[in-house]
Amino acid sequence: MRRKTLLLARAAIIAALYVVLTYITNAFGLASGVIQVRISEALSMLCVFTPAGIYGVTIGCLISNLITGCAPLDVIFGTLATLIGAIGTRILGRKSKFLAPLPTIISNTIIIPIILYYVYGFTPFWFGVVTVFIGEAISCYVFGLPLYAIVERNKKVLKLDS
Repeated sequence: MRRKTLLLARAAIIAALYVVLTYITNAFGLASGVIQVRISEALSMLCVFTPAGIYGVTIGCLISNLITGCAPLDVIFGTLATLIGAIGTRILGRKSKFLAPLPTIISNTIIIPIILYYVYGFTPFWFGVVTVFIGEAISCYVFGLPLYAIVERNKKVLKLDS
């Protein structure tokens, strides 16, 4: 029982952090649209350390997409992109911290431009691919790897379970 409660609490904290970071980033016009640098995507690196990361970033993305006014298909498939990336990060991140961001970057680079093109009518499609890729790479490598290093150094203090 204690283990499930701890998992739920961690997921809730991660989800809350994701929402707050997305909301702040959105205030600067960076969390949505063709050019996206969702700093909150850096939290996907937490998936390497705890399965709560998968739940947290996925639920955080869902809530963020709802409160930032995304279209229903964006809410569904944008959240799915984050879930796929989080699961991949959990798997790949256990092999290499430098590979850990790739699933999140790849899943969002494939799915989000399709949403931008077909749901919002942003053109051209390949511009969306390039800008989403760059934004995700910034979020996951520039912000995510330092987060990974901080958590790695403090893993025992944080009592994170693999």
